[in-house]
Amino acid sequence: MSGSEFVTRFEGRCWKFGDNIPTDLLVKTKYVLQPMEEIVKHVLEDVNPDFPSQVREGDIVVAGKHFGQSSGRAIATKAMKATGIGCVVADTFARTFYRNCFEVGLPALELDGVSALVSDGDRVLIDIAEGLFSNLTTGETRHAVPADPFLLNILAAGGLINLVASRPDWADLS
Repeated sequence: MSGSEFVTRFEGRCWKFGDNIPTDLLVKTKYVLQPMEEIVKHVLEDVNPDFPSQVREGDIVVAGKHFGQSSGRAIATKAMKATGIGCVVADTFARTFYRNCFEVGLPALELDGVSALVSDGDRVLIDIAEGLFSNLTTGETRHAVPADPFLLNILAAGGLINLVASRPDWADLS
């Protein structure tokens, strides 16, 4: 932990996205080699043109089924994190995308049916360690399977690379 307290609870404005959003819509191919400052100006722009310009620090992305499907490009999760969102919640994630979220230090929670519980702009509260999802606007609350303790350790370190770097005994696996 580099001096800041690790949090598992996030409260913010909801950005709702539908089912089957591929990584190619999170970050279009023509931007993947650009600097991150340029990439974040285009995250999810084809799905919601307002998202790149109006997303704010701490906002929460809520999506439907198979969020982050297709390619396993880690740049998609890195770009999502770079937008400043607090976390991403989905009915289901593509497995590689879900793993990449934790590897880059982006909190994620999977909760079947969550996309039906929200509208754009709702205030939501998520605790990934408790598996808690609450729509503060409507009062709806649901529980999911909490994030695995190992994944929480990765997040607490700021991502997988930071976790490995903090463990000299893991760095030399020869």
